[in-house]
Amino acid sequence: MSAPLTSQRERLARLNDRARQAMGIACHAVATEGFRALPQADQSRVRELIETYDAFTPDNDPHGERDFGAIYQGGDGRWTTSRPAKPVETVFWKIDAYDRDLQFGSEDPANPAITRRVLIVMLASEY
Repeated sequence: MSAPLTSQRERLARLNDRARQAMGIACHAVATEGFRALPQADQSRVRELIETYDAFTPDNDPHGERDFGAIYQGGDGRWTTSRPAKPVETVFWKIDAYDRDLQFGSEDPANPAITRRVLIVMLASEY
């Protein structure tokens, strides 16, 4: 991998981390109707797990940009970033990079001066 590509991916990863860690401040955060229908305590726990998410693997982060993840609810009702054998519920989160007007994809997602990040939280069943 060339140095410029590596540094751009590292920059994207840092910007995406910041978006996750400061939802609604460093990005525009959106939740689907299904996610918003979960009990408030579950929504809060899932948001906390998204903010602290560190379960990135080559399967869920093949480009090293840290822009996607999954949170699982086990049979005991607890939420986790580790997939249980039979999850009761799965929540996906995804970060996309748009232009400043949120109309088109950003021409340079590594440039925050021309990019707005949108983090969407959804039930896997809504995907």
